Amino acid sequence: MANPVGEDSWLAYVEEESRHANDLEARVKVVELFKNAVSSEPGSLKIWLAYCEWFWSLFTDCQTSEAGWPEEEQQIGRDLFSFDAALSLWSEGYDAIKYRINDSHEFWNRWVSIELEQLARTRTPIGIRRISHLFRDRLQVPHSTWDNTSQMFSSFLSTYNNAAYESEFKEVTASAQEAKLAYEAREPYELKLNRAVKSGDQEANRTIMKEYLSWEMSQIKNTRNPALTISLCLGLFSRALSGVFAFDDEVWSDAVIYLYGVQHQARTVQPQLALPNVLEFYQRATTHCPWSGPLWSRYILTAEEAGWSFHNVESIKHAATNTKALDKNGMASVLDMYTAWCGFLKRTAMDPDAPEDAADVAEVGLLAALEDVDLWGRRLYKDAYRGDPNYRLQRILIQYLTEVKGEIDEARSHWDRMAGQALLADSYDFWLNYYLWEMMVYASKPKPRSPTPATPVGGTKLKRVPGLATTVLQRAISRATLDWPERVMEVYLQHCNDYERPETLHQALDMIYQAKQEVAKRRERENAEAAAAYAAQVQQAQQQAAPDAAAENGTASPSGKRKRESTPGDASHGVTKRAKNGEADATNDAANEQKLKRDRENTSIMVTNLPADVTQTAIRKYFREYGHINNLDLRRESDGESSSALIEFRSTEDVQSALLRDQKYFGHNQITVRPGTGLTLFVSNYPPTADEKYIRNLFKDCGEVFSIRFPSLKYNTHRRFCYVSFRDQESASKATQLDGKLIEGKLKLQSKYSDPSHKKGREGAVAEGREIRVKNIDPSASESDLREVFGKYGKVGNVRIVTNMGGKHLGTAYVVFEKKEDAQSAIELDKTKFKSQILVVELSKETNFKPFATNRGDRASASPAPSGDGDVTMADGPSTSYGGGQKPTPREIQERTMAVMNVPDTVNDARVRALVEKYGEIVKLVLRPDHQGAIIEFADPATVGRAALALEGYEIVPGRKLRTGDAKDLFKEKSEIREDKIVTGKGKTASNKAASFMPPPQTVRRPVPGRAGPKRGLGFVAPKKDSKESHGTTGVNGVGGAGKSKSNAEFKAMFLSGKGDGNASNEGSTSAANHHTNGTK
Repeated sequence: MANPVGEDSWLAYVEEESRHANDLEARVKVVELFKNAVSSEPGSLKIWLAYCEWFWSLFTDCQTSEAGWPEEEQQIGRDLFSFDAALSLWSEGYDAIKYRINDSHEFWNRWVSIELEQLARTRTPIGIRRISHLFRDRLQVPHSTWDNTSQMFSSFLSTYNNAAYESEFKEVTASAQEAKLAYEAREPYELKLNRAVKSGDQEANRTIMKEYLSWEMSQIKNTRNPALTISLCLGLFSRALSGVFAFDDEVWSDAVIYLYGVQHQARTVQPQLALPNVLEFYQRATTHCPWSGPLWSRYILTAEEAGWSFHNVESIKHAATNTKALDKNGMASVLDMYTAWCGFLKRTAMDPDAPEDAADVAEVGLLAALEDVDLWGRRLYKDAYRGDPNYRLQRILIQYLTEVKGEIDEARSHWDRMAGQALLADSYDFWLNYYLWEMMVYASKPKPRSPTPATPVGGTKLKRVPGLATTVLQRAISRATLDWPERVMEVYLQHCNDYERPETLHQALDMIYQAKQEVAKRRERENAEAAAAYAAQVQQAQQQAAPDAAAENGTASPSGKRKRESTPGDASHGVTKRAKNGEADATNDAANEQKLKRDRENTSIMVTNLPADVTQTAIRKYFREYGHINNLDLRRESDGESSSALIEFRSTEDVQSALLRDQKYFGHNQITVRPGTGLTLFVSNYPPTADEKYIRNLFKDCGEVFSIRFPSLKYNTHRRFCYVSFRDQESASKATQLDGKLIEGKLKLQSKYSDPSHKKGREGAVAEGREIRVKNIDPSASESDLREVFGKYGKVGNVRIVTNMGGKHLGTAYVVFEKKEDAQSAIELDKTKFKSQILVVELSKETNFKPFATNRGDRASASPAPSGDGDVTMADGPSTSYGGGQKPTPREIQERTMAVMNVPDTVNDARVRALVEKYGEIVKLVLRPDHQGAIIEFADPATVGRAALALEGYEIVPGRKLRTGDAKDLFKEKSEIREDKIVTGKGKTASNKAASFMPPPQTVRRPVPGRAGPKRGLGFVAPKKDSKESHGTTGVNGVGGAGKSKSNAEFKAMFLSGKGDGNASNEGSTSAANHHTNGTK
């Protein structure tokens, strides 16, 4: 590694060199490498500590022959690595890192321990005074271990200066109060950073550090001690720039701007404050972020301001062009750097004190820069490169030719050359700048003066007019493709009023009148074309599209309409899947209603040629004036040179407004904006285990898939559909031809244009009002008894009695009639006696709230293959088969149960099962998207350990790695929160939002055999108890929410040894939970 950059790279490089340092020359070379390292990373505590430890080891090794040094090397080493030099290096290192308030104690403690070891041997008054001074200085610097340092100082005084203990300690403590207050103000940020580092959450670490830096930079405004505040801020920047933000050009820019401002203040207010050299800082910044054009341009400008010679500034420019990373993000950084360089050349030539050849050097340099940039752009983009849309270098050259050389015609030729480029000629801004330049030239020419001005024959004096400026505006108006002709017309008319003759003004009025007519026709034509294209897409969609996705289950019916999918979790098939919380139903209904209003097909645009490094926030800010953005899919192109985005707006009116940005500039990129109609398909009835890779492979022969959006399962785990957006309409059209394709020999794929206007009303017994729910049925009643009773009111199609896994009657049944009227009539049996019980009869209510899915044994996924026949008769849920016919104890279930966490709420139970079942037979799987995970019960306890080790860290989708644990760990997780807004400041935390919008997770209980009281089905929310057994949240399969969570290793050791948690109260609590979890489906 010849040119290491960054703390870790330097440490790795020096460590490798030190391993092979077997003679004095090699050891000295390592010392030189350390000098270079601390010069490159002056705020790195790790490098300084390694450097000082290395130097101290050289000092100790050369004192005796035990290290095996030759005698001659020992003698030389004692001169090179002396005791004073070692202590001086420790002092220098401490000065460099002492304002790292979180970890500087690691360095200082090691240094002071060496000092105390030497004092213990010598006990000299000079040594005592020296260390007392070190303690005083240290205690006046804010740091996290101030109390420990104070205790060390107390012990030191007691041992070496007990007579002056009270006075010295009191004095030092009083003088250190400011340091303590400074740390207390920063402690909240330090605690949050510490938690983020310990949790390994790199993103949280970066976010908190940015907030901390922003707060720290603002403290200079109100501080009483600027020196301390500035030192603490620079210390924090040292931590950031040698740590998480070592290669973040934005933070480097923040640092250099802050340092420049502080230096300016220091020159006027605080001349005694020692600050880093800003040019050295820029050198480090550009080394770490060589792709940053703004940093290079500021580096050149600062060097010019500092009075650097031409050759030194030129060396910065050469360093920038020699780096291979300057065009990493396209031409923007290249243009930034060259703009700064050309500005330097121009100002040098215009300096009255410049050498004679400065003008010639500037002209050569400016022309060479223009040529270099053009070649660079063509190398990157080939024939697609069209130059700088802001023509910055050309403007600098024109100013140079105009003001320095006085070559007006040469400068005008550059304007004319640019006017021939469509990129600039279609921009009103270019023509207005060209016009202003002509007016400046006109104004700079002296008026002809004569003592006796001649008078023409007609008696009218000749009027001097800016004819060339008038011509520029006329040329602009004649451009049929000018982006804002109305503005140029206003300037043209005002110009003629101010400067031109009457006949020219008359011609201008006529020209503007005709031009306005042409522009009106053009606008009308553009609107008509857009409307026609939009209408054609709508008509095509209406001809080919089937109904859009309902907010819940989607199925393919023989008529092509989507029907309600019959699943084991439908409301028509058991109380165990019903939402008992009215608020949750209301929330879900509101969400579904909102979704039904979304017309993705006609409210989307496709934006291409965005900058490669563009962020979603930047795009949202760019388009926020044109409407509300519902969704944004951003992807970087395969060539790495640009990005594209599919943006869904709230309404078609928003789309029409956003289309006006077509061919406009986003930064330095000219973007293309076109309607997103005909790009998005509603796809359903694919295998339950299908993921994004499967969907992309399914449509691979149709064209490029731009994005795939799976629905959230947070409120309904039975949804199985997705929206597939293609790059172009041709690909989407090909994909619709796969509609009806048979997949895996049994699934008929649905692939239709997304069009919610064709959504068919939900069908089935519940939706049509043909199903009733009967509760409080006598346990002895059979299906035939119920058919006989309710058959008196009409023909009964199906009767299903809800039972638990053991087949025990739960007192609830569902009766489906063939006619809605018959079901209405059967309500008369409500509050009537049947056998020994009073019946409760009511119409079944439809609900989409299915927050979790349970998958037992070989049972199919909770989102099964859709049926074309609407409702189907479902058999009673089969009981789980256990070996030997004996039900397991709660402890046995706990030992063979695990949880997987950090599962996206778009992943269904079938995908989780497919991932997990390879490790062993599964008895039951419960998907909990409301906690971002699933609970898995295996048949064999030994499987838990294998599965946990294999799944820990597994990337289930890009960017989401699984974690494993038990049910207690899972229920601590919150539901996934998505923010669909521009974040511009500090707001409420996600947890607060979740608390205010998300329904609370429901505690699952099961009926215990022989237990008094009415039976409860799955989903019953039991009231909280104050008894000690219910202090923790009862989980699933016998895992409570209380108690310390176990690691994977502890959990594995526990089930291998056959020992569970010995806590009696937990066992009692988990017993009830297990009985309920293994009860009714």
